[in-house]
Amino acid sequence: MTDEKRCLTLRVVVPDSMQTGADVEVRVLVDGRDILADAFAEGQGEEPEYLLASGGPLTAGRESHEVRLAEASCTEGCCGPLYVTIQLNGDYVVWDEWRNPNQEVDLPAFRFEARQYRREIERATADRSWEWPARTVARLLERDLRERSDRLARWECELGAVSAWPWEPNLVNVFLFHPGRSAVRDNHPWLQFRMILAVSSDDPANQVERLAEQLVEADPRQAAEVCGGSRESARHLGYPWSERRRA
Repeated sequence: MTDEKRCLTLRVVVPDSMQTGADVEVRVLVDGRDILADAFAEGQGEEPEYLLASGGPLTAGRESHEVRLAEASCTEGCCGPLYVTIQLNGDYVVWDEWRNPNQEVDLPAFRFEARQYRREIERATADRSWEWPARTVARLLERDLRERSDRLARWECELGAVSAWPWEPNLVNVFLFHPGRSAVRDNHPWLQFRMILAVSSDDPANQVERLAEQLVEADPRQAAEVCGGSRESARHLGYPWSERRRA
């Protein structure tokens, strides 16, 4: 690593809605150079909901920590990820120890002036201009439902994720685990449910309030379809199982 100071830019890229399977990603630019394009061609950058969360993984502290910047389209275990270690060192933030278990990463250590680095993280985190209405609803609905976890628990459900994808611009997908993630970890019978919600051009906050109430006031499993688990788990838990391809 040299003493040369670098400039970090974080760019959120929304793919064309015709690209089924391509999701929103964060591209990392160093001095205007897209380092993912140079070092990782196997898949996309991480989603902004992960990398650009308030106080999220890009936040630099005096204790070093590793952050995944990209994952192969076929999953990390197949063709690998791209990791970097981030640490605040005095007045600078250092990115170093690049890692992809599947191949050598040809990137040097980067040294950012801490104030510029912090300003860029704050700017990118606050910028929601890339969001379309369904993505905004998904983000706010997930936050709301996580605050109501006890109300979902009475239906023996645990929130998995709330997603909105570019190729379904007017839909939100809610994923629930029954009876919960602990059943997956403990190798007990479990199912995943998917509920598809239509989103309008109305104010996102108003839609979230209405949708959240619908989801917690009645058993959400009755309005959802089984999309994960196994035939045996479905039989054990008393739900129908279909062999058609699952989401």
